[in-house]
Amino acid sequence: MKGITSSFFKVLDECKRELGLTDNVLTDLYYFWKQDHPLMHRDTGCAIVCMSQKLNLLDTIGKLHHGNAQEFAINHGAGEQMAKKLVTMVHECEQQFMEQEDSCLRALDVAKCFRTAMHDVNWAPKFDIIVTEVLTEVK
Repeated sequence: MKGITSSFFKVLDECKRELGLTDNVLTDLYYFWKQDHPLMHRDTGCAIVCMSQKLNLLDTIGKLHHGNAQEFAINHGAGEQMAKKLVTMVHECEQQFMEQEDSCLRALDVAKCFRTAMHDVNWAPKFDIIVTEVLTEVK
């Protein structure tokens, strides 16, 4: 998960500039893997959409591009089975929030669902380890 997370952080600065993101978004993303952090800001969803687009993880209508997402996960350290499971988890979350027309709010809901699913299977990275490793790699 370190490689996948650090890839998102690498495009964050670009999205931050483009969208004029505030510190609330940065706080949400910093604490993303902490289950008790609420992820409440619509702008956080907009940042997730922006980063996903820049990483080529969404199709033309804004839904998860399964092939690209699986390839991305494999290229960033996930095995083939884990990559398939990650894509399935995101897809299942995405299905729950299809009615949400606001793409930023939908992305935020999907992100919360995915985070919970990752904790449920015990795949969520430990907060202190991921922050240290990602921040070290991004610098």
